[in-house]
Amino acid sequence: MVDCNRLLKLRLVVARFGEMDCAKWWNTRGVLGNVGKLAYSRGFPKTQVFARARAVFAVANQRSNEVFDAPDSFNLWKLPADIEDQFQEFLCNCLDSPEEWEEFVENLTCGPESDLMELLGSHGLIDEEVRTTAKELRRADDSRSVPLPKTSTANDRAVSLLAAAFSRGEPGKLAVPYVRFEGEEVNG
Repeated sequence: MVDCNRLLKLRLVVARFGEMDCAKWWNTRGVLGNVGKLAYSRGFPKTQVFARARAVFAVANQRSNEVFDAPDSFNLWKLPADIEDQFQEFLCNCLDSPEEWEEFVENLTCGPESDLMELLGSHGLIDEEVRTTAKELRRADDSRSVPLPKTSTANDRAVSLLAAAFSRGEPGKLAVPYVRFEGEEVNG
């Protein structure tokens, strides 16, 4: 199974890193930064951090699907249905105490020279094994995707590797990491 707390942190780091003021992968600029905080806090005074996160997650998912959407595969933004259901329930429970997440998002600083692996590592989200494995991964021939080895289950290591494998992309050139889990079917 997947730790939803960890999954949220992984998604937040990659989402922030992919914004236009960092890696330029999806068309949001600073939504998870100070600009987004100012803009969203008026309409969502207590839950702005989650509104911002959901907005960037939706854009990242859409952009990832535009760039590469392999049949019967999963990526950081599209995991097996049972995990996505658990994640949505977890997000609803987080609404009661947004302070922890506001602090986490405030510490997600990045710029054009930022390194995704360093950001993930600085938040304790990847270990040396995941870092090494991600560095060994190569883009597919189309340069739009990063295939991960097929694995039996969706677990914390697989999800961490999906996040770390975004590092195979370049500024302005998104390469979508994807994996196939044995026995799992994609629903939409």
